[in-house]
Amino acid sequence: MADMKETQAFLDDLSADRKAPVQALIDVIRGNLPSGFREHADGRMVHFSVPHSLYPAGYHCNPKQPLPFISVASTKGHVALHHMGLYADAALLASFQTDWAQADLGNPDMGKGCIRFKKMAALEQALPVLGATLGRMSPEEWIARYEAAFKG
Repeated sequence: MADMKETQAFLDDLSADRKAPVQALIDVIRGNLPSGFREHADGRMVHFSVPHSLYPAGYHCNPKQPLPFISVASTKGHVALHHMGLYADAALLASFQTDWAQADLGNPDMGKGCIRFKKMAALEQALPVLGATLGRMSPEEWIARYEAAFKG
């Protein structure tokens, strides 16, 4: 269960031009992630993680934290979607890149698992592709990939 007050506080702190696009991104995440992930916010980002109830070991960098999967951040220069599955799973990344190219969205501004949006119109145009990608990995699949990639 998400603490919507935390997420709402994050959204309330955004500039006026970012509120609607970031809310739309969070709504797409909520609507497309398989069940089992938990939403929470820490003031800097909104996170969708595997809770300790599903993965008691938690995050290897800090086992007190749940296993991170997706985070949304708003920095001075861009909105970022951090997707650990894209970083850890080559097949998921390849399917995302194919969908992105087919949607004719130009070259994505991304790092290993981070997609950056400097223009909010570009974020809004990408929502269908992001939604499709978000539904492709369950918490159980993420746990298996995480253990193989980071703990193996």
